[in-house]
Amino acid sequence: MTGTEIAQNQKEASTVLLEQLAPIAIFAYRRPDHLRRTIESLLHCGGFVDSPVYVFVDGPKHESERADVEATRAVAQDLLGERAIYQFHEGNLGLSRSVMSGVEQVLAHHDRIIVIEDDLLLAPHFLRFMNEALEHFADDEAAFQVSGYLFGQPVLNEPTTALFLPMISSWGWATWKRAWQHFDPQATGWKDLRHDRRLRRRFNLDGTYDYATMLLRQMTGKGDSWAIRWYWSVFKANGLVLYPPRSLVSNTGLDGSGTHGSGRLRRIVHGNPAGLSPAAIQLPTSVGLNSESFESVKDALRWQNGRLLARAVDKLRWIWAVLASYGTAR
Repeated sequence: MTGTEIAQNQKEASTVLLEQLAPIAIFAYRRPDHLRRTIESLLHCGGFVDSPVYVFVDGPKHESERADVEATRAVAQDLLGERAIYQFHEGNLGLSRSVMSGVEQVLAHHDRIIVIEDDLLLAPHFLRFMNEALEHFADDEAAFQVSGYLFGQPVLNEPTTALFLPMISSWGWATWKRAWQHFDPQATGWKDLRHDRRLRRRFNLDGTYDYATMLLRQMTGKGDSWAIRWYWSVFKANGLVLYPPRSLVSNTGLDGSGTHGSGRLRRIVHGNPAGLSPAAIQLPTSVGLNSESFESVKDALRWQNGRLLARAVDKLRWIWAVLASYGTAR
């Protein structure tokens, strides 16, 4: 993309909801090259030049990580300069505490937030979609989040219209202060998943993905995920999340460089984060679940997770997690 095209993108987005551009919180740790690519993709996003920016970089776990952490901080300062507000932790908070505390800090001063981690590449119109959706559904209590990433490549019955789904995504997302107030880091009621099969099946998107095991592992000290607790909070409140009709985000962190690796999605569709043109993405007229599109997304998610073999593995993991939870539950 040429400098002229970048400037035009910035100009176009700046005319849309200029006073409502959400602050962007960037979370990083010890991957300077990944962070550089993420920020460079943000620099190409329309509206970035006018958006408040916060950068949170966690501290090293061990002295051997200090050089990489310092290099990561230097990348942020080199690319963003004085236009960003920085918080560099001396000690290591871990991903969950870093994200949770950072989101809380930003929402103490703003009514909405866009969250980016250091392993994402963003389409040039990512911010435009996020900001327009944040503004359009700001007062609708049923809307809890806006996501820039869509699982797989589902066949949608309305291929140019954003859609609401009943689960969250942590790869390039946004929310409002009113919604984040529902976040329950203690995941109250999580033990019900052990004996309530209907609840568990609904939480697992009709058996599509084993979120229940993730939550049990988190609550018994076997994981470090803010996202599974956020999903549980949204789930309990019957909240919905707005997704683009095609992903505007790709993840570059599934190369073994990250603390949490590739998670459990066995087939990640990276694709091209260029997605649809901004003019092609339409917002739905109201907040509600489109059942037909939801079925297509679940099928895409099943494919990413590995289908039949994955279900067998998930069953074993679930049994083990339940047995372990009775002895170590918090």
